[in-house]
Amino acid sequence: MSAVINRSAGMHCPHSYTTCEEAIEKLKTEPSPEIILLDIGLPGMSGIQGIEFIKEISPLIHVVILSVYDDNDKVFNALCAGASGYLLKDSPPSKIVESIKEVLAGGAPMNMRIAHKVLEMFKGFKQKKTDYGLTDREKDMLHLLVTGLTKQQIADELFLSFHTVNTHIKNIYNKLHVNTRSGAVSKVYEEHLL
Repeated sequence: MSAVINRSAGMHCPHSYTTCEEAIEKLKTEPSPEIILLDIGLPGMSGIQGIEFIKEISPLIHVVILSVYDDNDKVFNALCAGASGYLLKDSPPSKIVESIKEVLAGGAPMNMRIAHKVLEMFKGFKQKKTDYGLTDREKDMLHLLVTGLTKQQIADELFLSFHTVNTHIKNIYNKLHVNTRSGAVSKVYEEHLL
């Protein structure tokens, strides 16, 4: 890769190392590069552990993982450790060079397979549905409110006084942190509350 990078206009790769430990020792004494291409499966310290040490020495360094590993745990752990991108070693050299440019322009390059995995992982982190502490009675009223019934119609449906329904609806609005029927309806649909 260093030969490919050195043949690319405007790029220069002055060093390559076989272990994270070697690279980290050099980082302590030499000027920091803008980008480090880092493998995960290295002898000694793993690339994922290496990211943390590299970021401690120089937080502005962009670390792009270049690895054969595409399992969810490694991808997730590398990104959480501070990787700026994640590419697979079967990426064409031209894609790797473009990815370096992309990082320098503020991007976060990933090949399509990795990007898909990241999106799938984030689906798993979907925010837990909250019930906002609504009582069963309040949920019933909220359901009727969402269907479009007026307060008086809700009172008639549930055999309650208008005043009681009005009090419950005020409590529902407070619990949902909204001020209007449309706000409550919107929250029900956005957060799938019912």
